[in-house]
Amino acid sequence: MNKLQKFLNMVDFGHSLFGLPFAYLGAFLALKGVPTLAQFGWITLAMVSARTAALCLNRLIDRHIDRQNPRTADWVMASGQLSVKRIWVLVFVFIALLFLAAYNLNPLCVKLAPLAVIVLWLYSYTKRFTWWCHLILGLAIGIGPLGGWIAISGTFDWQPFVLAMAVAFWIAGFDTMYACQDIDFDRAMNLYSIPARFGERGALLFSAVFHLFTVLFLILNGFILDMGIWYYTGVAFTAILLTYEHIIVRPGNLDRVNFASFRINHYVGLIILITAVIDLLS
Repeated sequence: MNKLQKFLNMVDFGHSLFGLPFAYLGAFLALKGVPTLAQFGWITLAMVSARTAALCLNRLIDRHIDRQNPRTADWVMASGQLSVKRIWVLVFVFIALLFLAAYNLNPLCVKLAPLAVIVLWLYSYTKRFTWWCHLILGLAIGIGPLGGWIAISGTFDWQPFVLAMAVAFWIAGFDTMYACQDIDFDRAMNLYSIPARFGERGALLFSAVFHLFTVLFLILNGFILDMGIWYYTGVAFTAILLTYEHIIVRPGNLDRVNFASFRINHYVGLIILITAVIDLLS
């Protein structure tokens, strides 16, 4: 139980709430109705497995860097609390579960699953060569609504890409804000990030612009899919939450960056999902 607790802590299991609601939303929007219980189950397994494999990979690949960062030195893999070999085994177990879920959804999901794995795997290396790593993380998680749509439709359509871009900019926005904590470390280690490249003020400006794009893409998504007042109410609440996030985190004051990056953003996906579903079913 102790090892299980450490593992769940390592992969931040509760943070599945960031991407999972948008994957469900992609399914609802593709169907314009309610997916079956089986479809919900396989989409959930695919998302949780992909995210868990990605977090395991990230912690494995970055463990030597994390060990040197005072902020992350006590993280599970950085401090050697779990076996490296065991976590590598779990990476492939969760990738296998992703493929199992894809197989039980439709053939196109199976064909695209390797691409998802490649994106999730490569992300962990991006901060070694590009400060666009935050957007690449966003694109990796933005696969969620696209995957949810394809899981239901079995076709490769253009419409869900708009929602995927909203998710990508949303994730990139709060990840850029969160990374402001490591400016000095990233510069000392020659790691790439928007905060390391542009400083705290520049990074928070990037974060705000990314979140502006999030709201614009959510509005565009509603226009393309002919959503109604309930959906746009959710978008308005999301805009208020993101604005509040940028009010409480300012250059020179990062005291509430963890609260802004994680606590507040927990609600974004849930708000959009709930209001969109009410809109679709009303």
